[in-house]
Amino acid sequence: MTAVDDLAVLPQCFDEIKILRKDDSFLLVDKPTRLLSVPGRHPQNQDSVLTRLRVDFPTAEIVHRLDFDTSGLMVIPLSKPALSHISKQFQARSTRKTYTAVVNGLVKDEAGHIDLPIAPDMENRPKYKICAATGRQSVTEFTVVSRDELGQTTRLLLHPITGRSHQLRLHMQAIGHPILGCEFYADEIALKKSPRLLLHATELVFAHPKTGEPVIGFCAPDF
Repeated sequence: MTAVDDLAVLPQCFDEIKILRKDDSFLLVDKPTRLLSVPGRHPQNQDSVLTRLRVDFPTAEIVHRLDFDTSGLMVIPLSKPALSHISKQFQARSTRKTYTAVVNGLVKDEAGHIDLPIAPDMENRPKYKICAATGRQSVTEFTVVSRDELGQTTRLLLHPITGRSHQLRLHMQAIGHPILGCEFYADEIALKKSPRLLLHATELVFAHPKTGEPVIGFCAPDF
């Protein structure tokens, strides 16, 4: 058995990528849920944001990623200088990212700050875990938008200060409010409340790679 044989073949995504803004230096796009940001390792998992966009924009590059199940806003550089400039902003944490999430249960506080270290879960890959011994510092801020007493759910705005894999999902699970539809970290109740992961990249603020002026990208969720 080869390494490829161990990889899952992902279901096909029929939803289109929406182009929200076209600039000489970059695109702002809305990624649908259940679409890879870049091609996967399995030969049948080549459909992705990057491969689709390069049909019409051959110089498109990837500077950040959204998980397969996460929908929403991505910035796509269209040149090497733009890629370098925007990449440095992500590395310096000078960008501002906001996600919308619907979580299980009624979050008590109106806002909060989660600082819990995250490490790969080597026994349960591709999952991650909260681990004080081996984890890297991971910080998320949240603000309550609304609470649904009948459905026992809460809509939040999430601001990841760091950018660890699965950070938002893990942090919400860690405080007892898993994101609805999360196949990795939701309990059975939270998983059954939504047919998809209710996590969406809603806003991204960064400096224009040519002018330095603030670019504010916004993309409302469809849930």
